Amino acid sequence: MKCLGIESTAHTFGCGIVGNNCKVYANEKEIFKPETGGILPREAADHHYLLAKEVVKKALERAECEIEDIDVIAFSQGPGIGNCLKVGATTARALALLNNISILGVNHCVGHIEIGLAKTKAKDPVIVYASGANTQIMAFENGKYRIFGETIDIGIGNLLDSFGRELGIGFPAGPTLDNWYFENNNYIELPYTVKGSDLAFSGLLTAAKNKLNDKNNSKKDISYSLLHNAFAMLTEVTERVLAHTEKKEVLLIGGVAASKALRKMLTEMCEDRNAKLFVPETQFCTDNAAMIAWLGIVMHKAGNKMKLKDTQILPNQRADEIIVNWKIR
Repeated sequence: MKCLGIESTAHTFGCGIVGNNCKVYANEKEIFKPETGGILPREAADHHYLLAKEVVKKALERAECEIEDIDVIAFSQGPGIGNCLKVGATTARALALLNNISILGVNHCVGHIEIGLAKTKAKDPVIVYASGANTQIMAFENGKYRIFGETIDIGIGNLLDSFGRELGIGFPAGPTLDNWYFENNNYIELPYTVKGSDLAFSGLLTAAKNKLNDKNNSKKDISYSLLHNAFAMLTEVTERVLAHTEKKEVLLIGGVAASKALRKMLTEMCEDRNAKLFVPETQFCTDNAAMIAWLGIVMHKAGNKMKLKDTQILPNQRADEIIVNWKIR
């Protein structure tokens, strides 16, 4: 069985082809990188429209298969930027209709989780989802991925990219800031905001930007302090959820999972709690279409089906809205 997946929630337009046992035949993508500022929805959508056909063609060539070899088509239904989601949904519908293939809209966040589980062999972890727009701590419970804690303002990836723009670092800023973290350890006091199991990053961002106006502070010192607080906050909440759920595994997913600094903090916390940290390889942490294709296979095999009228985009869809009928625990 093969599924062709389409990812288009934000800056990435991707096409992946995945088979049984999560065998990845192709995982192609193109990323919209604005010259200045953040993502403008119309510009990102235009980028996706222009490249959609080429990316799908590349994926089929990479997988050495024809569209007739595809059993189901899946696409990111939400959450995400509406303009961008529409490109993926339109592409998926066209492919499904023209080739008489079943179609499934899937949740982007759950896609991250399922490919993370498949590629790391984690069994029943606390899930730390750290990406541009999302920061959530979840675990599977009673048929859904329950959210035990989350950001109440901006995602941790947006925090890093917004601060990076202030420094003149290109997109994404995370890799550069992460390298600087290990070059410096001069801490400057910045806000640390944890509310129960929820987090807030906007105050940290504002304070860090203000510190740049003080010539006595180096940008690397401020960057180190911002990352230290942000990652320590996320680690604290993860530890709290671990204690509450009494689980012994942590699965780190999302684009920010590539951060060595965040992995180091979580690893040390897990060791203290006799727990194990799992992180999938980077191509499955960042936004990608293989995870959409894999979730399409998992859901299709569990009997999930959609009519065309049910494939409308859902920009505000949450992971904890999805009934996970493919798991029995």
